[in-house]
Amino acid sequence: MATQPIATAPPHYARWIRPVAVTALAILLVLFAVWALLFITKGRFLRPWFEAIASARAQRQIKVTGEFNLYFDPIDIAFRADGLTVANPAWAPHSDLVDARHLALRIRTGSLLWGKPVIANAAVDGAHLSLQWDAQHRRNTWTFAAAASPAAASSLPRIERGVFNATHVDYADPQAQLVLHVDLNPIVAADAKVGQALGFSGSGTLHNQPMRFAGRIAAPDQTLQTLPSAVALHAQGNATTIDVTGQMPGLTDIAAGQYHFAARGANMADLFALMGVVVVPTRHYHVVANVRRSDDTWVFSDIKGVFGDSDLAGRLDVGTRDNRLHLGADLHTASLDLLDAAPVLGYDPQRLDRMGTRGLVTHENGHPRILPDAPLRAAELRRFDADVRYRVAKVAAQHFPLGQIDLTLRLDHGVMTLQPLSAQVAGGHLDSGFVLDMRGPEVKAQYRLALHPTPLGTLLARFGVKQAGTTGTLEARVAMHGVGNSLRSNLGHASGRIAVIIPSGTLTTEDAQLAELDIGTFAQRMFQKKLKDPVAINCGLVAFTVDDGVARADPLLIDTRKNVITGTGDFSFRDEAVALQVRAKGKTFSLFSLQSPIELGGYLAAPRVSVISGQLLRRIGVGGALAIAATPLAALVAFVDPGNGKAAACGPVLAGARSAAQRTTAGKPVKGLHDARP
Repeated sequence: MATQPIATAPPHYARWIRPVAVTALAILLVLFAVWALLFITKGRFLRPWFEAIASARAQRQIKVTGEFNLYFDPIDIAFRADGLTVANPAWAPHSDLVDARHLALRIRTGSLLWGKPVIANAAVDGAHLSLQWDAQHRRNTWTFAAAASPAAASSLPRIERGVFNATHVDYADPQAQLVLHVDLNPIVAADAKVGQALGFSGSGTLHNQPMRFAGRIAAPDQTLQTLPSAVALHAQGNATTIDVTGQMPGLTDIAAGQYHFAARGANMADLFALMGVVVVPTRHYHVVANVRRSDDTWVFSDIKGVFGDSDLAGRLDVGTRDNRLHLGADLHTASLDLLDAAPVLGYDPQRLDRMGTRGLVTHENGHPRILPDAPLRAAELRRFDADVRYRVAKVAAQHFPLGQIDLTLRLDHGVMTLQPLSAQVAGGHLDSGFVLDMRGPEVKAQYRLALHPTPLGTLLARFGVKQAGTTGTLEARVAMHGVGNSLRSNLGHASGRIAVIIPSGTLTTEDAQLAELDIGTFAQRMFQKKLKDPVAINCGLVAFTVDDGVARADPLLIDTRKNVITGTGDFSFRDEAVALQVRAKGKTFSLFSLQSPIELGGYLAAPRVSVISGQLLRRIGVGGALAIAATPLAALVAFVDPGNGKAAACGPVLAGARSAAQRTTAGKPVKGLHDARP
């Protein structure tokens, strides 16, 4: 008897195959029906629903008065709206964000799933766009939902290709003081490799200064859509010219491009103003760089250029940090012309360009002034932060051997620190630091400077001091604080201490004897042909106590092998007047000496030295009287120096002590000095 096969039950999942397949097929048929309906009708019937839904989601009115299409073609979304208007938010000065005669878009459907639309192609004709930021830079007219930050609010849909005809765009950013009026039109390209090009031109203002610009974005041919678009921009305004060339993947995807940047003009500060950054003014400049965007930062790399007669190279970053504009830089200069460093202190670079070093001095009320009065732009500096390092290999200066400058600047919420700021000066080392607190109505400044032992022969060689035979050194200390919104005003209200210390060393006889005005000894040395013999300096201190802008000698004391030099008087940072008296008392007998006070007067910008003092005239008068009353030889009595100068103790001198603490080697107060203030 034949064996019958045993019937087996189908697997449990098999029973679900048919229902799932039927459901999937039904969904596909429904989707196809919807697609077919939209494709055939072009979605014209959707206009009322589009206006209602879009207006509700955007929270502003959106209307289409002409032809309307919304369908899949075949996968991408095709959208057309003639007579489209999109209202601006109530705070904007213009009523409409968009007013377009014709708008056609092809949107990649898949991009909508990721939250950032990608427009494969855009055709716009006869449109006006009004793009504007509010005064606080927190809202803009093209973002339809509240954004967490300006960076999030600034993103636009990516447009890969587009044709814009008779289209005008207005852009305004009150915080950056930037207004642009842009006209967009297609360009018919003669190059067969270019399918289409978008031309743009326009005008605007930046910080109330007019500018004009023009450029083009050339899209590749239809068969080469994967290639990036070439961009070229030429802009000019406020004595600044900018040229940008490069490539970007889409018409609005500027952040993903790679660019070459070139700028030139009369003042580099105008260039940085485009980025909302305040920098020190410069003389004429020309710089080039490669530019790209990394996260939220624009990176200017491979910078090369010149400003004035100095070179510049390095890297610059401009972006956001903690929701604040941030500038970062690592720059270096091989050779810095001292004239190009002057604008750091507030001197007018264009004036220096025209007049050279003469431009450092101005005249007010008939008096020369050398301290600049340019206001510190504290309000603008509070708007951004910065971390900058700047290095200089050497400084081109006729009378000041300076080089190896290394400066680190940090700006944090209105407090600027320049420290460390170091340099090599004539074989010595300068270490300094400055703090500017710009958070209040007036700038509060702290100045600190320390010049470590520096050879006098090297430091003063270009002023006539002979290096051969000069072994003395010099140290300096400055510690001051001031209040004021310019360098002149700040120093004019400064208080603190300035001290220059000269340890033991030698100077050539030529210079030392002339300074001491000991004609007898100088003549003796000259006739003996010992003009280069060194004169020993035991110690010296040239110090000033500064009180509310007036610097008083406290003390001025130099002890040499044969003289004690003392000084009194002051100079003022306020009116820059100088009123000092220096005299030397001999330690040894001199037959014919004209040692009497030397007067230093005039102004910091034009000092005046007078050796014909009242005391000298009195000595000449006494000598003349003796010659008449007795004998011509008796006249020499008036010019005899008995040599009663008392040597100073070098301990207080080298310690930088004030006048009241200075002592002779016998322990008595040094005469001829101001008493220290309490």
